[in-house]
Amino acid sequence: MLFTEVVETSAAVGATRSRLAKVGALADLVRRTGTPAVVSFLVGVPSQGRIGAGWRTVLDLDVPPAAEPSLTVSDVDGALGDYAALGGKGSAARRVEALRALFSRATAAEQDFLKRLLTGELRQGALEGVMLDAIAQAAEVPGEVVRRAFMLSGSLPATAVAALAGEAALAAFRLEVGRPVRPMLASPAESLPEALAELGETAVEHKLDGARIQVHRDGDVVRVFTRTLREVTSTVPELVDLVRGLPCDSVVLDGETLALTDDGRPRPFQETMSRFGALLDAAAGRRGSAGSTRDLLLSPFFFDCLHLDGRDLLDEPLRHRLDALRRVAGDHVIPGRVRPTADQAAAVLDEALAAGNEGVVVKALDSVYAAGRRGRAWQKVKPVHTLDLVVIGVEWGGGRRRGLLSNLHLGARDPDGGPPVMVGKTFKGLTDELLAWQTRELLARSTSDEDGVVTVRPELVVEIELDGAQVSPRYPGGVALRFARVVRYRPDREPAGADTLDAVRALLPGAGPAGGGAATP
Repeated sequence: MLFTEVVETSAAVGATRSRLAKVGALADLVRRTGTPAVVSFLVGVPSQGRIGAGWRTVLDLDVPPAAEPSLTVSDVDGALGDYAALGGKGSAARRVEALRALFSRATAAEQDFLKRLLTGELRQGALEGVMLDAIAQAAEVPGEVVRRAFMLSGSLPATAVAALAGEAALAAFRLEVGRPVRPMLASPAESLPEALAELGETAVEHKLDGARIQVHRDGDVVRVFTRTLREVTSTVPELVDLVRGLPCDSVVLDGETLALTDDGRPRPFQETMSRFGALLDAAAGRRGSAGSTRDLLLSPFFFDCLHLDGRDLLDEPLRHRLDALRRVAGDHVIPGRVRPTADQAAAVLDEALAAGNEGVVVKALDSVYAAGRRGRAWQKVKPVHTLDLVVIGVEWGGGRRRGLLSNLHLGARDPDGGPPVMVGKTFKGLTDELLAWQTRELLARSTSDEDGVVTVRPELVVEIELDGAQVSPRYPGGVALRFARVVRYRPDREPAGADTLDAVRALLPGAGPAGGGAATP
């Protein structure tokens, strides 16, 4: 297949706001080719993942474009694979020449696509949800079957290939110890009583202010993954040793980890995240300075068991998974109560807040583990509204903030795959330390600086506390944040997992239960 067909399909997807039209265009291309690279390109990443092409290196390329398209998908995929493999002395120069050779064979439209692909700027609306619908349509198989296969495989290209081979190939994907699955997520609840009334028999657990982890053990081999499925095993030896000592042969556990003070209270979030190579190594925001945290020990708190000693539990109700969890994790199970009365559930919430945690998560005991999905079976209850939003721009400060980037432009994720939709601004909650860090990091992501506003690549997720939302014609989504303030940046979150515009609209007065938020349980 010619590469230009991918580029043309991408342009068609980016030119429409209709989800149905996006899905149709993508499905047509997927149907005509089972090439995994095509699926990767269309969702905005090389099939090899991040290949180390620097943003400035790519944008500084000035190569005359080819007059006619001749590159095939295989040509491009192979060239990017060769580029990723280059290393050693003199590799920087060889990498530039490799890119120049590829770009010299590309038309102007293909060059533009490649630049955006390599810099992470390819936001044409083919996000995971849209692509999964397209794969299902192309293969004429149920969407739920495709989604389950993706959540277990973790690979859109592999899912597409299997789908085109039929439902049996999709059904062959199973939970594999050592290969992470996408975490189940919680939706915001209006209140604790409403969550209890909606879910029936429940478990109510503390909602910790830590880092989501998924732990896999097979014999003596232990692997630890973050909520974005990045492996961090080598950075958390204390967790590895603890899991290796659990009474089992194989297990997959879902939970949180955080650093504790000497009296057992949670340390600030950024101190925990520093163990994961967090972006905020010094900028601590409102919660104090992280200081030197590399020697802090992490404590795990597990709240689900997905596999135990050869038995997969994903499709078992939560009550059975909790039984398995208590058998294997013992004292490391997250605090909470099963089948509490209303008064007991309220006491759990009070205990969680008194312990320095964020609130509670209410879970239906009959719910299965919906990997990678956000539904109403798990609901988080917190005393304040928070959203994870994407920084899309920032204004230069004045007065004592002169010379610093201060007023953040905040974007919510477009649920149909378009670029983030601006929903507000804020300069509140920023410490001097965070302002300095923010200025460095946002300038490094700057794409323009005009009239006091710096536009940035939408790569950083920031947690925002707010009093609610209001209807507003000022922003394209028709909604604006009320009294927004920065809590912290979230280096553990990807922009693709930020809160959606629908989640912001759900905070409008009278909108009913909120949904689509990005925070983990």
